[in-house]
Amino acid sequence: MGRMAVAHPYQPRGLLLPGYRSNDRPLWSLLAFLFTGCALLAAATWWLSGRARGAKRPRAARRVAVCWFAICGFVHGLIEGWFSLYHGGLAGDQAFLSQLWKEYAKADSRYISGDNFTVCMETITALTWGPLSIWTVVAFLQNKPYRFVLQLIVSLGQLYGDVLYFFTEYREGFRHGVPGHPLYFWFYFAFLNGLWIVVPGALIADACSNLITAQSAVDRGALRPRDKPKGT
Repeated sequence: MGRMAVAHPYQPRGLLLPGYRSNDRPLWSLLAFLFTGCALLAAATWWLSGRARGAKRPRAARRVAVCWFAICGFVHGLIEGWFSLYHGGLAGDQAFLSQLWKEYAKADSRYISGDNFTVCMETITALTWGPLSIWTVVAFLQNKPYRFVLQLIVSLGQLYGDVLYFFTEYREGFRHGVPGHPLYFWFYFAFLNGLWIVVPGALIADACSNLITAQSAVDRGALRPRDKPKGT
C-alpha cells in the first residue's frame, strides 16, 4: 500500500511529507525573531565599529559592511546551521527555528523535502561562511592586515552559492514554490536571497580595489620593510 498523502501548503502539490505538522506559531513571531535579531546584532556591531582600534574612525560604508558580516554570521551559523543539523525532521518538528524553516519552505519546498543540493549547500555555508563571517568582523574591528582577504573569500563563496541556488531552481522551472506570489516568491525567494547576490558583489569589488591599491604600493616600493623608520 502506498504512503497516504498528508495535506500541506507546499509545491509541488504531490510532494509527500510523512508526519508533517503545520506551524502553531503566528507568522509575525517568526519574522520578528529574524529581523529583530538581525537589527540588534547590526546595532551592536555598529557601536563596536565606532570604537574600533585605529588611527581614525572607519567610514560609515565600512561600518555597514562590518554589520553585514555580523548578520551573515548569525544567519549562516545559527539559522542555516539549524537546517543543516535537523533538515531530516523539519516537516514534523515544532521547534522555533524548524517552524521558521517551514515558513520559508512555502517559497522553496526543497527546504522541507531534504533536497540533496540544498542540504549540501547549507551545510557548507554553515560550516564555512558562518565562522568566516565572524572572523571577518573581528578582523575589521581589530584592523587586521588580512581583513580584505577574508572579505573577498567570504563574499565570493556567498555569491557562488547563491548563484547556484537560483540557477538550480530556474533549471527546475521554479516548481518548488509559487512564482509571482508577493510574499513567498518576491519577498522570501527573490528579495531575501537576492541580497546575497547584490551585497557580496559590491563587497568583492571593494575588496579587490583595496587589495589592488595595497599591491600597487608594494610594487612601487612604498611599503618595503627596510624603508620603515627604526624603532617602529
